[in-house]
Amino acid sequence: MRPSGRELNEMRAVSIETDVTKHAEGSCMIRMGDTHVLCTASLEARVPPFIKGSGLGWVTAEYGMLPRSTSSRMRREATSGKQGGRTVEIQRLIGRSLRAGVDRVALGERQITVDCDVIQADGGTRCASITGGWVALRLAVNKLIKAGDIVTDPLISPVAAVSCGIYAGQPVLDLDYPEDSEAGVDGNFILREDGQLIEIQMSAEGSTFSRDQMGQLMDLAEKGVGELVAAQKAAVA
Repeated sequence: MRPSGRELNEMRAVSIETDVTKHAEGSCMIRMGDTHVLCTASLEARVPPFIKGSGLGWVTAEYGMLPRSTSSRMRREATSGKQGGRTVEIQRLIGRSLRAGVDRVALGERQITVDCDVIQADGGTRCASITGGWVALRLAVNKLIKAGDIVTDPLISPVAAVSCGIYAGQPVLDLDYPEDSEAGVDGNFILREDGQLIEIQMSAEGSTFSRDQMGQLMDLAEKGVGELVAAQKAAVA
């Protein structure tokens, strides 16, 4: 029995509310159970120096957790003068995941920055950030198309992410914090709608896993991502 009472292959309740901020070109609040993330996408008429003049666009991301997004208050990273290693790793993951679903030639020489701010954390914040980040990106790109700034839609495919792991000896989908903190194996799966893999982050944490179990986790991830993509499409329809 999972702590939440869910079936082994059951996602947490997912909701995506769009246009939640006034100024961002694209925004949404994604809720995956008790994990809530605010995602905004900002258009800029510039690109990083390393691709300037190439004609290619760029999609990047920033990630952060509010001080009381967890059970006890965390210190703001700004007060220490630098981001922690976990934060840097996650925002790089979000950026490269979203870029995997973008035709950068069609985007043109402009940058879209996706900001993911965790309001409340209960496991799977990076997965929720990627999934909600794509929705914010989609909305921002829609504005470019509507304004006639680009001719061809640069978004190749929806991108979504879900966690899977081995909890109490069983493969489970979409781990919440009680499961994540006790899982013998934990992984994050990032896929496009067409099933193409972008990245898998898997690690054994006190246990090992077999090739067959890896296949079971992959099956669960494909099911979960399919449900998330359906929620993304419904949100931007």
